[in-house]
Amino acid sequence: MRIVNHLSELESESIYIMREVAAQFDNSVLMFSGGKDSILMVYLAYKAFFPAKIPFPLLHIDTGHNFPETLQYRDKLVKQFGAKLVIGSVQDTIDQGLVAEEKGFNASRNGLQTTALLEAIENGNYD
Repeated sequence: MRIVNHLSELESESIYIMREVAAQFDNSVLMFSGGKDSILMVYLAYKAFFPAKIPFPLLHIDTGHNFPETLQYRDKLVKQFGAKLVIGSVQDTIDQGLVAEEKGFNASRNGLQTTALLEAIENGNYD
């Protein structure tokens, strides 16, 4: 089947890239939002390094507006794969005065994630 072969090729390429990153960088991190794409990336990382643990932590930027089920699933997945979890917090950056929370109708914290992400990368000294 052509589709299955194509998916197998994509999976193999992804696993190759993960292994190359682990080999060439000392302190990598894998972004993890809890969405379908990042869940797949965690699974691919697991496959790439099995039976060893995933050699880099998962970095989740918590907006403070996540569904409780998302955080519960995140924690379950981290435990299931034996991964290390690092959490950056938008609320912490607001509390530190690094960013100002939007007010009003359609206010969002999505744009504020950048500061929390950069802070987490700097604090973790990630490549």
